[in-house]
Amino acid sequence: MKRTLSALSVFVFLGLGLVSCSRYKAPQTGGTRSGLKFRAFVSNPTQPARTGGGFPGLNIMDASKDALSFYTVSLSTSEPDAGMMVESPKRDRTLVFSPSNNGLAIVSNAQESVALTMTLPGATESMFVWTDNTTAFIAVPSVPIAGQASPGGVGGVNISSGAITATLGIPGARFLVPSPDGSKILVISDSANAVTLLDPSLITTGNPLTPISGTFDKPVGAVFSADGSKAYVLNCGPECGGIAASVAVVDMNTSAIQGTAISVPGGATVALLQGTSLFVAGTPSAPANDCSGVTPATAATSCGRLTVVDTVALTPATPVTISDGYHDQMQMGANSQLFVGSRNCTNINISGGEVRGCLSILNTGTGGGVTAPPDNGNVTAIEPIPNRNVVYVCEGGALRIYDTTTDKLQTTPEQPNVVGQAIDVKVVDF
Repeated sequence: MKRTLSALSVFVFLGLGLVSCSRYKAPQTGGTRSGLKFRAFVSNPTQPARTGGGFPGLNIMDASKDALSFYTVSLSTSEPDAGMMVESPKRDRTLVFSPSNNGLAIVSNAQESVALTMTLPGATESMFVWTDNTTAFIAVPSVPIAGQASPGGVGGVNISSGAITATLGIPGARFLVPSPDGSKILVISDSANAVTLLDPSLITTGNPLTPISGTFDKPVGAVFSADGSKAYVLNCGPECGGIAASVAVVDMNTSAIQGTAISVPGGATVALLQGTSLFVAGTPSAPANDCSGVTPATAATSCGRLTVVDTVALTPATPVTISDGYHDQMQMGANSQLFVGSRNCTNINISGGEVRGCLSILNTGTGGGVTAPPDNGNVTAIEPIPNRNVVYVCEGGALRIYDTTTDKLQTTPEQPNVVGQAIDVKVVDF
């Protein structure tokens, strides 16, 4: 504990060489802003330049008409890449991570240009902007921390000034899950089989970290209840080199696991809570990943599973078969259509026959069957468009628009032609 507390001190990141930052104003393609009122940004690391070659940037979609704008946000002189994006609560800024150099660009949504850039000390898969709309919390599992035997930490960054507000040493910190009101943050360390409670209000006044009591099995995510009193932690189990996939219910008042973890034989790598139903997806190990009996039949030899857990009775229903792979994308679209995406799935593309990729769509309202859309490739982003019957999906490097009334690709207007590679998509405006 003494060693942990010593690592909790508020450090100046620049002094430790953990993060550097600089002010930067990027030129806007076309010399002006798009002028759109309802936009979606699409991160694209290989957008073609007018003069030849390519550059990283953000394509701008008119999310009211599903039309690709002529204008883009250029990242070419600030970041060599464009990957995961995160929106601030007020949606006035977009954080764009560059995996090739661990760079971070903060984009002004109003100006459609880069306002600030930073370099992180290592790769991140999880970050978010806190309720103050100014502090970004970023998990970096590989960062070395003074006085801490194993690497890993969470950084606090002021996205307006670039100032580093805190470094919190947490071995293996990989995923961050904030409570609905932002008063608590779960820090998940799969390599350490640990989950830590971070209280942002105590960062400068006391010990902000509390280990969650109980046993975890390769935890990779969590979902909070609507009131924030409980958290459902996903134990990945065999899919991540552990023992058994399950959901551990954490009582946030006691910071401890409540009762026995709920067994989820179908795997547990991503989840979404809708009312009292917790939808959990994963891919079990053989022979439980068999695809026989799937309707319609598939040529795939491996399939994933979607399990619905009743959070009142704390019991799982019979799993439903979906596409396989490592599931890390799940969103609820309009008309109760649940979109589940994975990467490294079994892609099927038989000439004149089945075409099946990493996306599955389930009608949760009627309990109907699973739709496997006709596209191949990893699903890297799913973004439902508010108050519309469409969902944007980045699949196999392309931006696809699905109609939730049919679970098929939208035909009118035509699918957007994002030239390059669509990695992530986020709605920018309310």
